[in-house]
Amino acid sequence: MMPMYDYRCRRCGRLFEELVSSNTVPDREIPCPHCGAHEAERQLSAPAVAVKGGTYTQASSTRPPCGAPPGFS
Repeated sequence: MMPMYDYRCRRCGRLFEELVSSNTVPDREIPCPHCGAHEAERQLSAPAVAVKGGTYTQASSTRPPCGAPPGFS
């Protein structure tokens, strides 16, 4: 499985997504599709959760995560 990552180019500032074959690929090897620079910076992104019917939504913050210890909130 190849995860999709969000990147921002340090040279031109554009945001883009890239499929990356493994976590061992350094960000400097990911070229910007807009300017071609090899100055990508991986961005944090919120996970999407699939729900019945194929619709995606962000995980709810009102309930503790699955597998959380008792009393976790």
